[in-house]
Amino acid sequence: MNVSIVQAMINSIDKPAIFINTDYTILAVNEAYRDTYETEVRVGSSRCFEVSHGHSSPCDKHGEECPIQQCVKTERASSVIHIHNTEQGKTYCDIIMRPVKDADGITTGFLEILDKIEFATAESHANKMIGASAPFKTMLTKINRAASSEIAVLLHGETGTGKELVAKALHESSRRAEKPFVVIECTGLNENLFESELFGHEKGAFTGASYAKKGLIEIANGGTVFFDEIADVPLSMQVKLLRLLETQCYRTVGGIKQRKADFRLICASHKNLLELVEKGEFRKDLYYRIAGFPITLPSLYERAEDIPSLALHFLSHSELRHKRFDKKALDRLSEYSFPGNIRELKSIVEQAALLANEDVITIDDLPEQVHFSNHQDSHLKQLVSLEEAEEVYLRRICETEKLPIDELAACLGVSTRTLYRKFQKYELKYE
Repeated sequence: MNVSIVQAMINSIDKPAIFINTDYTILAVNEAYRDTYETEVRVGSSRCFEVSHGHSSPCDKHGEECPIQQCVKTERASSVIHIHNTEQGKTYCDIIMRPVKDADGITTGFLEILDKIEFATAESHANKMIGASAPFKTMLTKINRAASSEIAVLLHGETGTGKELVAKALHESSRRAEKPFVVIECTGLNENLFESELFGHEKGAFTGASYAKKGLIEIANGGTVFFDEIADVPLSMQVKLLRLLETQCYRTVGGIKQRKADFRLICASHKNLLELVEKGEFRKDLYYRIAGFPITLPSLYERAEDIPSLALHFLSHSELRHKRFDKKALDRLSEYSFPGNIRELKSIVEQAALLANEDVITIDDLPEQVHFSNHQDSHLKQLVSLEEAEEVYLRRICETEKLPIDELAACLGVSTRTLYRKFQKYELKYE
């Protein structure tokens, strides 16, 4: 292949890009790629893994998936999330690798294009997602691909997994980043309040409306609207929300003039919306309107590899940042199931730092729930009766959850009265 043609092709790409041969040697590079790394790129001699990772051998020899190997196997483009050593430190990059073939169909090299991910890091950093586990990287890929699109995103994950942080990352990585990011808390809003909050109201529209008020849809004009806990939108309001999404038009409460809406939609729920659809508690047409691109956020238990780095991050940003964990304490945290996810981990770190009498936080300084739960988790790995399992689960809920009793009962799929009876049965107190 003509190198000058390849160089011209590389130069036309606005993201960092290189062309490498089958021996990983860089044969063409654009300025965006040179500007990304501290290591100098020498065309014809530098190899990609030397520049991006500081390694002396390919990535697959160091525990990372090599996109070239996937290209060779499938003869198609491949992608992978890697952590590269850039001028900004260890930076996540979404890499797309494409095989380049000659006139005879023989692969002569690979085009590599990098997309730097600014919203996540493998190191401690304020206001960024932190992690390095496989489930975390899978989530990053989906977030990065969705961010560049206008598609509606539905985030699903347990309470405390960081859904709002992901929503902000989607917004700040999109073309709407300079416009407002507006959060609409759907939990606890009744029908009248929800409509007024969403669309605004005119003066005199209802009793107490002594002045006109802008709705959140108008405030978010040009930006992103994040519906947190979308499952809690009343059925009677779901049809109005659907109409807004389909027509991109709305009227204020008490208003006559139709207004145009311009926003990107992101929704989140810890509940299974498809199950609610089957039960008739959530509109099917609304579900498919908001679930254009579903992203599942892994629980902290699924990404246990990230617990030590997250614990150290929270400690370094606490009032007692001079303290540190010993290895046994970090190991015990990594074994804990964290039903409250990242939010619970932050709380546990703060508690442990306060309980520790010395600068070193030991296993004995960890809150009781960590020790108790580890015992119960090992117990549940054995075959036990459903009644025993229920007691362990409800005991954990009493220790970690802070939801109002009515909301908790709804999440568990039982009536409030039934839940109270179960607490009494096992002599548990929920506060």
